[in-house]
Amino acid sequence: MAVSSSSSAQQARQVLADRLTELCRDAGLSGRDIAARCGWHPSKSSRIMNARTPPSAEDIRAWCQACGAEDQTADLIASLRTAEGMWVGWRRMERAGLKQAQEARSPLFERTHRFRSYSSWLVPGLIQTYGYTEAVLRAVQRRRVEVDDVAEAVAARMERQRVLYDGDRRFAFLVEESVLRNGIGGTDVLIGQLGHLLEVGTLPNVSLGVVPMRANRSRMPVEGFWIFDAAQVNVELVSGYLTLTQPSEVAMYADTFAELADLAVYGANARALITAAMHSLG
Repeated sequence: MAVSSSSSAQQARQVLADRLTELCRDAGLSGRDIAARCGWHPSKSSRIMNARTPPSAEDIRAWCQACGAEDQTADLIASLRTAEGMWVGWRRMERAGLKQAQEARSPLFERTHRFRSYSSWLVPGLIQTYGYTEAVLRAVQRRRVEVDDVAEAVAARMERQRVLYDGDRRFAFLVEESVLRNGIGGTDVLIGQLGHLLEVGTLPNVSLGVVPMRANRSRMPVEGFWIFDAAQVNVELVSGYLTLTQPSEVAMYADTFAELADLAVYGANARALITAAMHSLG
């Protein structure tokens, strides 16, 4: 499991470590006893019990067997998988190709009713055009994915966009003005994307805000993130994909979104910035 600074991920690791420690104590064993029964160095059981080293599935099986608690194995391994899923490196997420990575997120979009998305570097996926998505995913594939299933991945993202037209859902998109001028895919693709933003902004269930470029901002740009209802935040970083579920962290991103939303312009003012970006491209 990759180590993340997220307190959500750390909390999940700590809960798992505590449960393993409880099994050990209930069996009347010490950490050294567990290590001896499993054939480990004593420091390994200590690191696991103190959440400094995450156990593997095989470690959990051996631990439960040593404690005579084999009936707990499946549940503890499921907890391990949950903790692992909070931080996923891109190589692991995309090892089978980009299509699978796109499809894996679809259930989350299906069950969410209130979406908040902030982007400081790209147009959010739900409001991308086909050409823009193709350019983005092609760039990703060339940089870090051996499997070339870009066409299938684009189709999966386009299919996901149907939630945008479900009147029971609400969407709030915030983008930095610089996003309007980033040239991914070339001039024609970007002009088409900007035109699409003008259309999306007219949907009754969509709020589209643009944070203007200006000096002396009260809140600087941050990493792009999605808030799904009030239950989960996903953050895309250079090294991987972070999932946050701890209420305090979700609230922190919700507060950040509100602060950035206060800096944004909407309606005619947002359309003016989009149109100006289109004109600058000729």
